[in-house]
Amino acid sequence: MVKLTEVEDEHFAEKPSTTKNDALLMSDDEDYTDTDSEISNDEEEDFDVEEESLYDRIVALKDIIPPGARRTVSNSVSSITSLTKSSLSFSGKALWVISTSAFLIGVPWALAYAEEEQYIQMEREQGMIKGANEMLAPGSELEKQETTASL
Repeated sequence: MVKLTEVEDEHFAEKPSTTKNDALLMSDDEDYTDTDSEISNDEEEDFDVEEESLYDRIVALKDIIPPGARRTVSNSVSSITSLTKSSLSFSGKALWVISTSAFLIGVPWALAYAEEEQYIQMEREQGMIKGANEMLAPGSELEKQETTASL
């Protein structure tokens, strides 16, 4: 019968040293890296800085920031983005409710108010016409009322 035993390599058994921000330090062997960056590749020794784009430079900056700080910034940005999206969504829905309510309530009220103002204006005009008639023929209304009352 065959008996299998697991033999651990000493190199993989030891843990990499970390800093206070949980950033892994480079060792002689590059087994323990914390980024997917390809900065340390020996194949790119002839890299021309002039051909490097702005995006490439910004992506390379992530190696400077420790993983804990990157995680904190990422969580903060995602929570701010989520909060902004939800507040804009709520604001849009609230604006829709307020504007449709204003149209459904405000337009009929404005029409009724305009109609009432029209009636008031018509009564004023009739009163002015009545006053003008009394000025043109003073006493004619009074005399008619007195003669009908005496009969």
